[in-house]
Amino acid sequence: MRSETAGEGAARKGARAASQGGEFREVAARAGLVARGVLYVLIGMLAVRIAVGGGDKEADRHGALQELAGKPFGGFLIWAVGIGLVGMMLWRLSEAVFGAAGPEGDKPLKRFGAAARAVFYAVVAFSVFSFAASAGGGRSGDEQSRDVTAKALDLPAGQWLVGAVGLGIGIGGVVIAVQAVRRTFHKRLAMGTASARWRKAVDFLGVTGGVARGTLFAAVGGFVVYAAVRYEPEQAKGLDDTLRSFAHTGAGPWLLVVIAVGLMLFGAFSWALARWIRV
Repeated sequence: MRSETAGEGAARKGARAASQGGEFREVAARAGLVARGVLYVLIGMLAVRIAVGGGDKEADRHGALQELAGKPFGGFLIWAVGIGLVGMMLWRLSEAVFGAAGPEGDKPLKRFGAAARAVFYAVVAFSVFSFAASAGGGRSGDEQSRDVTAKALDLPAGQWLVGAVGLGIGIGGVVIAVQAVRRTFHKRLAMGTASARWRKAVDFLGVTGGVARGTLFAAVGGFVVYAAVRYEPEQAKGLDDTLRSFAHTGAGPWLLVVIAVGLMLFGAFSWALARWIRV
């Protein structure tokens, strides 16, 4: 029996490392999607309460964490959500560095998008850990949005900068909604053994949840652009104020209910992705 050469040994070790890296990436992605789903379901529930006149918490990440804190083992759940979001950040970072799953995963635009998502989820994870460390303290998302907008407007060419950021958020929201309607999420799913009923359920969650999420982001971006045009940072709105603005339209609180339920469905879609995502 011939002995293993140095090259074969190195190849074997490389394959083992790649396998372990793939397993870590998969665990990180699934944990992150579960954590994201928890936040969206809670935000949607809080928004429904606001629509029916019984909400005393902000319908945003801060309010969702406050809701978790009031549950049994709330502190543990908050830390678990934060750890899950770190997993989400690491998954997106790996896509930026090594490429995403699928035939187009290596495209520069895909890598850039993954890098932007990694930064976003790093910020979100940090905010969750800050909330946990401060035992529920901290400012709401609306306050943070106004403060950041005010500081940005004072910078050289601040109006243009804030307007560009708002436009980017708004366009991102439209893209999210359009991709949901086109069901582009099919490219990321591995549902070969799933029944037709499960496929239809995931399609429903992905389309309705994605449209609701995209509509919310588009509205947030619109308010940021408006704040830039008016040079009034108080016009910038976080998730809570944006959601409440839906109740002040001609459709009344019913539009807020529709968006809120859609966000809850997006949370459920995130859980479905955690089960069937192709990493």
